Amino acid sequence: MTGYSAATAPTLFFFGVTTAKSSIMKVFPAWAKRLGLKDAVIKGIDFPLHAPAADYRAAVAFVKRDPLALGALVTTHKIDLYNACRDQFDEIDAHARFMGETSCLSKRVGKFVCHAKDPISSGLALDGFLPARHFERTGAELFSMGAGGSSIALTWHMMQTNRGVDRPSRIVVSNRSAARLEEIQRIHRELDAGVPVDYVLAPKDVDNDAVVAKLKPGSLVVNATGLGKDAPGSPASNAVQFPENGIVWDLNYRGDLLFLNQAHAQASLRGLSIEDGWSYFLHGWTQVIAEVFHIDIPTSGPVFDALSEIAMRAVKG
Repeated sequence: MTGYSAATAPTLFFFGVTTAKSSIMKVFPAWAKRLGLKDAVIKGIDFPLHAPAADYRAAVAFVKRDPLALGALVTTHKIDLYNACRDQFDEIDAHARFMGETSCLSKRVGKFVCHAKDPISSGLALDGFLPARHFERTGAELFSMGAGGSSIALTWHMMQTNRGVDRPSRIVVSNRSAARLEEIQRIHRELDAGVPVDYVLAPKDVDNDAVVAKLKPGSLVVNATGLGKDAPGSPASNAVQFPENGIVWDLNYRGDLLFLNQAHAQASLRGLSIEDGWSYFLHGWTQVIAEVFHIDIPTSGPVFDALSEIAMRAVKG
């Protein structure tokens, strides 16, 4: 993947899988106008899942050297790109270094900087819909399907000691490959937060079903796999039985959203609360835009609410 054309306007690049289908392509121009980002544009660069390291390196080198390429948001490829390109960054922030992933590339006082924004954006999204002191009150567990960058970030957030006793009584992380599980286990071990964590190799959807079936009432079940967006399908089968009074969160907001449909089919019977990835989308993008363009974007209040409304109008056309 070489031969990128020089940017002709201040450009935020978007590294993903199916970037043209993302709502941000409609949302960003409206946000740029509201935020006063004169002439700024967004451009997507697609990679297949687990692309060759050389492809990531070529794209990162292009953004680094092009003066009008101001930075990039990285989704799906956060770990693979970091591993392939870490020597290309002048600075790596503490979250990115600790978690071994990147979701944001920016330029600051002549330096090319790698950031991991997911711990912030996933935390903002989670705390936005979780009932007050939910885990403290219920003793519920957290099950995250997928061991990539998003799962690393959200489990990190829920394990923070400053949450006091409002942390899951147990965390379970599943993944289809052992290597990702070993990496997230290393991170959790270094964090040493005192929350029990189980790691489950789950090459089949029924393997995840088995975990869900044993969760305590009120538990949070998360689809952090990309299935339903980056590829069709769900990490669970149609036979999955969600926990009574559970909370179901799909990090996706577009795609076939099979996982969300499975949850909605049981919503009344199981008393489920269901969240899609829209708030995660908003926080993820606003955090990166603020970093890349060196502006302040509040995480709540009138300005954030206005950006959310603008985004919704842009998506609905």
